[in-house]
Amino acid sequence: MNWEQLLSLKRFNDTHKRLRKEQDETRLGFEVDYDRIIFSSAFRSLQDKTQVIPLSKTDFVHTRLTHSLEVSVVGRSLGRAVGKAILEKHPYLAEVHGYKFNDFGAIVAAAALSHDIGNPPFGHSGEKAIGEYFKNGKGEKYKSQLTDKEYQDLIDFEGNANGFKILTETRKGIIGGLRLSYATLGAFMKYPKQSLPKKPTGKIADKKFGFFQSERPVFEDVANELGLLQTRTGEELSYARHPLTFLVEAADDICYTIIDFEDGINLGLIQEEYALEYLIKLVKDSINTDKYHSLTTKEDRLGYLRALSINTLIADATRVFIENEDAILKGDFHVSLLEKSKYKAQIEDIISLSVENIYRSNEVLQKEIVGYKIINQLLDVFCGAVMRTREDCATNYDKLILNLLPEKYKITTGGYESLLSVTQFVAGLTDGNALLIFNKINGNLV
Repeated sequence: MNWEQLLSLKRFNDTHKRLRKEQDETRLGFEVDYDRIIFSSAFRSLQDKTQVIPLSKTDFVHTRLTHSLEVSVVGRSLGRAVGKAILEKHPYLAEVHGYKFNDFGAIVAAAALSHDIGNPPFGHSGEKAIGEYFKNGKGEKYKSQLTDKEYQDLIDFEGNANGFKILTETRKGIIGGLRLSYATLGAFMKYPKQSLPKKPTGKIADKKFGFFQSERPVFEDVANELGLLQTRTGEELSYARHPLTFLVEAADDICYTIIDFEDGINLGLIQEEYALEYLIKLVKDSINTDKYHSLTTKEDRLGYLRALSINTLIADATRVFIENEDAILKGDFHVSLLEKSKYKAQIEDIISLSVENIYRSNEVLQKEIVGYKIINQLLDVFCGAVMRTREDCATNYDKLILNLLPEKYKITTGGYESLLSVTQFVAGLTDGNALLIFNKINGNLV
């Protein structure tokens, strides 16, 4: 892979080649990507979607929206730091093509901003609930109407693939979704492969899948324009990651490692004493102990340690990327950047404590159970109504239910398209709206 292709400014339906050196410096192409994501309704819905605590009434607990904003900030810093080093190593990118280190930051920031845009309500349990409905629930009856790959898309429902659909899907009057640059779409694609075949390899890019069958042509167009390396061809289609995807992933890893930990302490799920014990190992070379001890509130002390910890991990992830740039460009780097961090042991200690005290806390588990039930019933009611309408045997109740379904999701052209459209509708709901619709269909108008 080469940087000239990887930094492509092309957008869907372009009629001419976009060149970086011809860009208006007041609003660069990659910065436009960020703006379009910010103003999209799909991004706005993240304000009421779970990051860690479902349906939390506590103001300071992170939602998907605040998490995404923070990941984009960290991603921008990572992109700029890496971009500066890459331009020093490959000066022709600046001299011939006009690229600047801020371009790398803008691409990573935009991709990081949208990294959770396809995630369903109620956190990762929402993904599992959707998959379980089609695999072991009432949705299993639709299997006979689908190809193996179409069925796999549903039983392994993946927020990353749904995000790619949101960013790129063409609907009436909308060509190419948000029409983001191919560079940003490439950096977004964390798992550049389809749902089948499932062949565990240990390579991080093969861990999940990144596009539904409905977006396969779009995905191939983006991958080919960027010059991503094919790792499997034909019916086993998959590619090597876009190099900047590693930075998007690192930004996410840094934020959920440090900030979820901070949330747990603020919620009282983790004792404050653990903050200094665990984070001091990350910040021992940069902490000003006098300043730390002068801070009088828990929030200020945590904020200071969080900022130092994030800066430490940004610098280390940058180091790992630059040291492995050649292997990354050859498609020979198969782990996350933090997996190669010199702070790996400390990161694992923090995550283990968070898993035990936050992700498996009674509050989280109880609300995930509620979310599981809500998603299963919504899927059953809406899938049933759409599929019976498609088969021209809809009941009066089905017709009433379809009035709750926005027009763009009322697709009856094919079984896969219909089911995926309903699934996308449910995945796009906020936690609160999912609960509201659940109450409506159960006759509870309160």
